[in-house]
Amino acid sequence: MSLGKLNLFGGSALFTPQEKKNILIYIFGIMLYKFGVEAFNGAIVTLATNRYDQDAHEADALTRTFERVGLLIGLNQASQCIGSMIIGPLIKRWRTQVVLSATIFIFALSTAIFIVLDVITGGSIKPNDFVPKHKNDFSYYGDYRTDIIIPIYCLTGITFGMVESIRRVIPAHIAGDNIVKLRKMNALVHIFYEIAGVSGALTTALVLMPKLGTNHAFIITPILFTASGLVWLFIRSAAKKTNVDDEDVVSYLKKPKINYFKAIGVTLLSFVQSIYFGAKIIFTSRKFIWLFAVYPLALYSHRYTENSIAPQVARRYLHHSDWSQILVGGSNFGELLGAVFVFCFNNTMKSPILWVRLDAIMLLVIWYIPFYYPPVDQIKYAWIIAASLVPIGFASAVGDISLDAYIQSSLTRLESKHKNISPLGAVMAFLYSTYIIIYSIANPLLGKHIDHVYNTKGTVHSALIFTAAVQLSVVVLIMCIGSLIPKGAMACNPVLIDDDGEPIVSGESAEKLKLTPCKHGELDKTEKQDI
Repeated sequence: MSLGKLNLFGGSALFTPQEKKNILIYIFGIMLYKFGVEAFNGAIVTLATNRYDQDAHEADALTRTFERVGLLIGLNQASQCIGSMIIGPLIKRWRTQVVLSATIFIFALSTAIFIVLDVITGGSIKPNDFVPKHKNDFSYYGDYRTDIIIPIYCLTGITFGMVESIRRVIPAHIAGDNIVKLRKMNALVHIFYEIAGVSGALTTALVLMPKLGTNHAFIITPILFTASGLVWLFIRSAAKKTNVDDEDVVSYLKKPKINYFKAIGVTLLSFVQSIYFGAKIIFTSRKFIWLFAVYPLALYSHRYTENSIAPQVARRYLHHSDWSQILVGGSNFGELLGAVFVFCFNNTMKSPILWVRLDAIMLLVIWYIPFYYPPVDQIKYAWIIAASLVPIGFASAVGDISLDAYIQSSLTRLESKHKNISPLGAVMAFLYSTYIIIYSIANPLLGKHIDHVYNTKGTVHSALIFTAAVQLSVVVLIMCIGSLIPKGAMACNPVLIDDDGEPIVSGESAEKLKLTPCKHGELDKTEKQDI
């Protein structure tokens, strides 16, 4: 089948053959990347969980496992912010595709450090005949101090943040500044991204960790990252200048030949200015202030469910920390269904309010977890818990996609008075930094409480009443109250009203955004008039 007739992109002539080829290359690369990320993150969190439990058992001491794991994940998240800042000067000097590929090559090397460290300290792949003497026996692990994992994981967090930042720019380099193309491409990419996420999480839990051990389960990650970087080198940028500049991800530097270290300083200053400017936009308009109560908490609740509750349940309930990836796979499958839903029913979404409320309400599913007592060592109960996370993942994906679309469309008309700051980048930097702060502080503290209850009672059920059920109920309450703040938000599926009394997204505009065959010039003209 020729690229010009590829049904994957619909029946319109919206994409040129070269654009379709670029999109296919990008999707293939991003699926390799996502599969590797799931294998790496899942294995590292499980490795740290097992090692801290093993250390406490060998020292006959109280466990601090989830306090340390919470710190590990929180610092990794903060390191991603650093990575997103230092990438700015690079993408001003070289082609974005080249920088993306080079960065993921470095990411591949940084993940390999863990395997090298394990091998040189006496670690090995899990023996086929290995029988643990007790539940905390992982004698095939390397003999090194477990806390060493934290700084190395922070290093990978920096490279992870660099890759994720550049990845947000690439679609505009492929599809140009056509908003209809970008929406279509982003939805399509998101579907395949989640397919790779589900398959990566389940393959890690069911094949890689049981066969290789958590210390070597991510041996495929450097290989997949390298392959992804090589694939992305074949992407060709759109010929014309895009309106979605790199400054939407990192601050714009006016002089591309500026000294690199000076450019890093300028980028850091611009990042601080961006956060201030974003906070000013958020807190001075009823149209945006509700996002402060909703967006960071929506991100936080989803990440806390996957990165904290899933490992805690897998380790303390089922006695198999590697099964946490089965639970994550259930959440990712829900996200996949959510992405497909948005792709098919995008025109029914008048505003993100309905989907934000759905996202919040679905978090109440977690209430059954503290009162659930599954038998240990039986994998079918991991699948049951994973199935219960599917609606949470579905609502999270729909809410996240609709919120991003709302923020992007609402900020396109704003003009920044600062030459180095874009309104969209400023608002996203402020909201994401708020999420990072919440996660970095809350996760270690909640993990410390989990450990305290486990050391005292030998179970975490009573702790999860507060750290999971009650905490997420507070999140639900805040998100639902926040969703009532915008004008016109009292209806079930409302059309929000801006400060001038006009609908933010009208039915007429939605009709004009439908994908209809036309010449690209005519389409661009229609967008400029109506969007």
